[in-house]
Amino acid sequence: MSEQFTEQGGASTMDPSRLRRWLTSRLLSALVKPGRLQRAEDKAERQRVASKLPHRLEYFHQVDDAYSHLAAQALRPLLQRYPVELVPHLVSGPSGANLPEPDLLPALGRYDAALVAPHYGLEYPAGAGAPAPELCLRAQCILAAVAPAEFPEAAVAVGQALVAGDGAALEALGAQYGSVAPARAQQAVVAGIARRKALQHYSGAMFHYGGQWYWGVDRLYHLERRWQSLGLGQGDLLFPRPALEAGSYQANGSLTLEFYASLRSPYTAVIFDEAVALAEHSGVRLALRPVLPMVMRGVPATREKGMYIFADAAREARALGREFGPVYDPIGEPVRRCYSLYHWAQEQGRGVALCSEFLRAAFFQGIDTSRERGLRQVVECAGLSWSEAQAVIDNRDWEPMLESNRQAMYGFGSWGVPTFRLLDARGNTVVWAWGQDRLWLISRVIQRLLVEA
Repeated sequence: MSEQFTEQGGASTMDPSRLRRWLTSRLLSALVKPGRLQRAEDKAERQRVASKLPHRLEYFHQVDDAYSHLAAQALRPLLQRYPVELVPHLVSGPSGANLPEPDLLPALGRYDAALVAPHYGLEYPAGAGAPAPELCLRAQCILAAVAPAEFPEAAVAVGQALVAGDGAALEALGAQYGSVAPARAQQAVVAGIARRKALQHYSGAMFHYGGQWYWGVDRLYHLERRWQSLGLGQGDLLFPRPALEAGSYQANGSLTLEFYASLRSPYTAVIFDEAVALAEHSGVRLALRPVLPMVMRGVPATREKGMYIFADAAREARALGREFGPVYDPIGEPVRRCYSLYHWAQEQGRGVALCSEFLRAAFFQGIDTSRERGLRQVVECAGLSWSEAQAVIDNRDWEPMLESNRQAMYGFGSWGVPTFRLLDARGNTVVWAWGQDRLWLISRVIQRLLVEA
């Protein structure tokens, strides 16, 4: 894996050699290759059967994480539907290069969890604050004492008390379930982190089954489909991905959808065309606001994080009926050169098309956009003239615009892409959300506003 997944900033990160770019792209393409995930799942199942092991679900719970509180609420329904053995672990959150914005992530999680919880039949109170550290420690002490069979109920009850800041309720839960000394609770967290690291992940609210990771309730539909394919259960999914609701109402330009996107983001690539189509269908004005990729801004990312993101993006793309890959990593010069054409393309009404074609080339067609013929193909597929592009390419006029977009995104609490912000006719924020797996939420808010208008 190239250095962009292991080191912070630097020319070697932003502009790999031609050989390194090729090697990285070959590795990423192999990682997301069609059929690879199914073969890995089949192999894991053969090994489980050969070893005479039960269907075992490992869950990694972070007590101060809003997403973990949602995930905990899903445990008992899952265990009642599917005959799997639960192995819970306590962990702390991501750290170091896996946590680029430690001050922003917890607040984002609480805000986002409150938005999505009702759509999954779960609960998280809007406006909840950060739990006090001493209450988090008390929560860990209780959950470290709980047997796996009691963990689903205990984790939910402890989480509810923690979110409410109710120390008395935690004391009562400690009397009910038991409690260990802080040193033993810390040992349990350290052991959970070690197990998570051995399985090559870094975050809380994670489910691990048969060699694959599933993040929070948002990825449970993948896990449920897998279990149902193994004959472990049937019927409607308990936690399906909420559907994108285009509806029949038209905004007629009264709403604006800001779309913060990066040309090196696999998640942006997965959802880009769907976001554009949603805006067009619902009559919402689309305001594309490109930003520089995180790594090219000096934001670090580890190898394990990079590998998970690409594998997960491929899985999410297939759920949308799109075959992700082959990939040819456009980091560095290809991204800068395309951005240098953005204003020129935008003047011709083709800015969105240029970005769409670049993302398609890099993440779905495996086209080397660091070579002139690759970038030329992008430009011409976007309906633009390559000869005219050559007269404006490689300018630096785009840099202030992208920096302004980045600052605007940080201003309302996000730092990554894709991020969506819905504005009303006066330019006020109605809702914002980070992630390709939040476009459905934006679509539902749009339709609700239009119905109420």
